Amino acid sequence: MRTIQELEAKLAEPSEALIQDLSRVDGDIIILGVGGKMGPSLARLAVNAIREGGLNKRVIGVSRFSDDTVRSELEEAGVETISSNLLSDEELHALPDAANILYMAGNKFGTTGREHFTWAMNTYLPGRVAEKYKDSRIVVFSSGNIYPFMPYGSGGANESVMPEPIGEYAQSCLGRERIFEYHSHKNGTPMLFYRLNYAIDMRYGVLLEIAKAVNESRAINVAMGHANVIWQGDANSMALRCLTECTSPPSIMNITGPETVSIRWAAEQFAKRIGKEAIIEGTESEIALLNNASKSHQRFGYPSVSLLQMIDWIAEWVQEGGATWNKPTHFQERKGKF
Repeated sequence: MRTIQELEAKLAEPSEALIQDLSRVDGDIIILGVGGKMGPSLARLAVNAIREGGLNKRVIGVSRFSDDTVRSELEEAGVETISSNLLSDEELHALPDAANILYMAGNKFGTTGREHFTWAMNTYLPGRVAEKYKDSRIVVFSSGNIYPFMPYGSGGANESVMPEPIGEYAQSCLGRERIFEYHSHKNGTPMLFYRLNYAIDMRYGVLLEIAKAVNESRAINVAMGHANVIWQGDANSMALRCLTECTSPPSIMNITGPETVSIRWAAEQFAKRIGKEAIIEGTESEIALLNNASKSHQRFGYPSVSLLQMIDWIAEWVQEGGATWNKPTHFQERKGKF
């Protein structure tokens, strides 16, 4: 992959398993918050799966659409779009009904100093959406940030580990889940909490940040010595397939790759490919933010794109000056300040 167009095409390739799972759920799909990092590629993937499967479904993407280019590209791909401020009750209730909702709306970066907005987006708005779509299936995008730090040799937190969120962003994400959970109990709405960390493609993510640091001869702090990553195309496919797993009370699914990735090791891998030294500073802590996604792998299979494949692709992308987004993950943050 050498162009954005090739990357987007790769991200939007549906598997036969995705097509089969979408055939098992009735009705149209609405993606709330489609304008973020993952939303556009998820929407295109859904459209392609529906087309290839000959399914009778609409895909509707809802966002404020501050970027008109994103909206026009989605419409060209076959996604119906609606511009809406979800915090407006009037605009929220004007949205069409649908049997399937993917809730991607939320706020993370810029939380510090604007905590009230993060809580409104992540904890107040879910209650309004849950009432609006009480008769739908809802896959709720959440975060692995709600878990406590785990020893790097533990395999990470699985779905049975009780949340211990660090910082207001993570606390508001747990609040999102609790509010949706309340409405699921109240109305019998089938839901699934999709706890993700960290999705990547060539334009953003943990691996890109490491590769850029190596390429630019910047030091890489390894205090947060380990992380989990998953190819965004796989994460999107699993999100859509989670529509088949919604229950009341809500189900929980951790989503990430199978490896506990050493940041030091990843830096050394990029150094070999890029031909520059990896500059390491600090010492690995014995605990890190780590997810165990074995349950999702049992249900959906292992990710189709391997860790070394991601490293190869990103190393080449960085060396060739491929386009990137200025959307750092802050994966090294240990105090929950985003």
